[in-house]
Amino acid sequence: MTALRWNHDHGSLDEALRRAGYYPELVAHAIAVELEGRTALAHLVHVDTHFDYEEIHRHITVLVVAGDVLLAVHLDDHAADPAGQAVLAQVSTEMVPLRSIESVLLTTGHAHPERFRPQDPVAEMTLGVQWAGGQRVDLQPAGCADPRCDADHGYTGTTAREDLVIRVAADAEGQGAVDAALHFARVLRRAHLAVAA
Repeated sequence: MTALRWNHDHGSLDEALRRAGYYPELVAHAIAVELEGRTALAHLVHVDTHFDYEEIHRHITVLVVAGDVLLAVHLDDHAADPAGQAVLAQVSTEMVPLRSIESVLLTTGHAHPERFRPQDPVAEMTLGVQWAGGQRVDLQPAGCADPRCDADHGYTGTTAREDLVIRVAADAEGQGAVDAALHFARVLRRAHLAVAA
């Protein structure tokens, strides 16, 4: 596995991928290929788990600030055959120039706000990043008000930007994960503002 390291108290990217335990070698390889030698300045590794009746679905999102870019990597897997014996992992990557980011939104949640002290830990945080990236298009057949009309009116639909939102909570992932996510969000915000100035 290609070593991906950065010098900070929150540990290396390799360590974070191993702790996440979700195809760490594959994710590290995808990151190394996309970074093309750039040094990772900060990272956020987030594993999300969803329960769907009899199945458990997991996926991982990794964000890396490297120089003047933000790398977003997302991996999930699904059955590659009807019997569910083989698995296919799909990796999506997007390299975003920091100058293309429109906003970095950080929302923090605080337990017992009536007793707030500056040294209290943040209970949860949500990071929202907007850029001119992918858009989701929802289409449906167009119609008209005449119930007897059988003409083809084409399609109508809406587009919605695929903004990135990640939530980390101490109750679910531990206080260390929240602190690391806050650190990443602030590094990303500083880097974004530096190139936008």
